[in-house]
Amino acid sequence: MQYRTLGRTGVQVSSLVLGAMNFGAIGRTTQDEATAIVDAALEAGINLIDTADMYGAGESEEMVGKAIAGRRDDVVLATKAGMPMGDGRNQRGGSRRWLVTELDNSLRRLGVDHVDLYQVHRWDPETADEETLSALTDLQRAGKIRYFGSSTFPAYRIVQAQWAARDHHLSRYVTEQPSYSILQRGVEAHVLPVTEQYGLGVLVWSPLASGWLSGAVREGREIATHRSAIRPERFDLSVPSNRARLDAVEQLAKVADEAGLTMIQLALGFVTAHPAVTSAIVGPRTPDHLRAQLAAADTVLSADVLDAVDAIVAPGVDLAPEEKYDTPPALLDRSLRRR
Repeated sequence: MQYRTLGRTGVQVSSLVLGAMNFGAIGRTTQDEATAIVDAALEAGINLIDTADMYGAGESEEMVGKAIAGRRDDVVLATKAGMPMGDGRNQRGGSRRWLVTELDNSLRRLGVDHVDLYQVHRWDPETADEETLSALTDLQRAGKIRYFGSSTFPAYRIVQAQWAARDHHLSRYVTEQPSYSILQRGVEAHVLPVTEQYGLGVLVWSPLASGWLSGAVREGREIATHRSAIRPERFDLSVPSNRARLDAVEQLAKVADEAGLTMIQLALGFVTAHPAVTSAIVGPRTPDHLRAQLAAADTVLSADVLDAVDAIVAPGVDLAPEEKYDTPPALLDRSLRRR
């Protein structure tokens, strides 16, 4: 396992992160399976576990808490808040009212007195940066969180938050968690240069592109992955972007074969090769899934392989731009751009 410094925090974290989104109902993972996955991950050298309040409506946090009981100090523990946690108007977002309340809920579910990294799950356009940063700074000073970060923020919002922290003398976001894979490289054009500029640690999610790069999706095979059952429209080959992804996967499979790599090793080795990236988050549903992903822990891609990937999917290009999660709201809602 490789280890890297998380931004400028001085904290050493593994290049692979155990993501717990699939723990519980989402991934149909039982507590025993989740504990076995955590056991195997820690034994392999993974020391950062990432979850969120919304994963299974709190179930993932509860399962992580039980799995790490008695070994809290062995784990750099990260969670997130900001996505809806109920029907109430104020059960979401980046307000002080909600973040203070929801952190206490997360600590209770996890069975701990603090988290190492607390992340704002999405940028909240209804809340001023100084409101959110002030609340997070106070929670940090109270000892309930050690650091805080952002997740899936547009590049300009990352910059704005850094300026707000400076102007209001508040602690700043020290990490960003963007979606990044060989098939979705848009963050290379804007987000990753900004995180490098400000010295943020970067924990990338969906490096296997929701299963497209797992090796299970190939031409002529029925697409029967767990994610395709949940979001079938994202694997419908009558959709041009999905067809483009499959065409790219076929070419990437040849690159992997010639290099003696699995698709998973190619995919994870690619994102962790970017100088701005600290770690890649993997989200196994079973111990077998984790074992296949751990095989990429020490993968270092040669320049020839990286060049071959660039020839298939150009730097800075998203093959499925409609699936971007950091698109400014005005591009998604015509009422915000038209009078």
